[in-house]
Amino acid sequence: MRLPGTIARVTRFAAAGAVCLALFAVSAWAQTEASAVLTIREGRVDVLRDDVPWAMQEGNSVRPGQIVVTGPDGYAQFQLPDGSLFEVFPDSRVTFRANQGDWRDLVDVWLGRIRVHIQKLGGRPNPNRISTPTAAISVRGTVFHVGVEDSGTTTFVLVEEGLVDVRHRLLPGRPIPLGAGDSLRVFETQPLAARQVDRGAMADSATRALAQAVAEILWRRRIGGPGGTGSPVPGAGGGPVGVGDERAPDAPPPPPPPPPPPPPPVGQSALATGPFRWYCEV
Repeated sequence: MRLPGTIARVTRFAAAGAVCLALFAVSAWAQTEASAVLTIREGRVDVLRDDVPWAMQEGNSVRPGQIVVTGPDGYAQFQLPDGSLFEVFPDSRVTFRANQGDWRDLVDVWLGRIRVHIQKLGGRPNPNRISTPTAAISVRGTVFHVGVEDSGTTTFVLVEEGLVDVRHRLLPGRPIPLGAGDSLRVFETQPLAARQVDRGAMADSATRALAQAVAEILWRRRIGGPGGTGSPVPGAGGGPVGVGDERAPDAPPPPPPPPPPPPPPVGQSALATGPFRWYCEV
């Protein structure tokens, strides 16, 4: 009888099937774990799908390789499974996990500005990288800002907490360490040097300017002024920007918004309350 051989083949086939199912489950889990969830949205926030902008809603996810674009009134906060956050500010364009072969590559910033809060894992370092056209920023658990200026030729890095290493992506040289309160501009044609690090004055000014910009966005939304919600979105789950964008022909124009709120007291930013309270100490 050849029954034992048949049983062996069936057993091997079943084992192979189990391995395939396990690999599929791991792959699906990895894709889920690699996504980032939109937890706060203000104004115009789109994700590009096949180069078509789709308006995002709170609770939507951005997957590896997708591009997020914010409008002049746009702000977005994304949360990662490990508790880390990254925020995308107005007039920005970023790619989430462009290098899908290495999950340490978190965000590529092409234009605009982001703020990143990397959560340590049980008190241990959590290596991540942020890339721009001119710089690569390595972190292990910290809070910092990255801005891309001048059509991509200049990168601005500002550290709130912790330590980051900044290196030039286009020119040779050693990385420059930045600590809390330090800032650095990386120019496309200029090598990095330690003497270029600003130890506080520029960081304070830049943080205040950014806080004021976001405060004005929230103020316009609260009073119902222009630029509050972005383009209309058909359905609750988002859709292509501009679809169904119609207005009654004789609709009166909205009233002009009141003047912006007065500046905050010295030592306290305009964002001391609400979802932007992390700017309360500037």
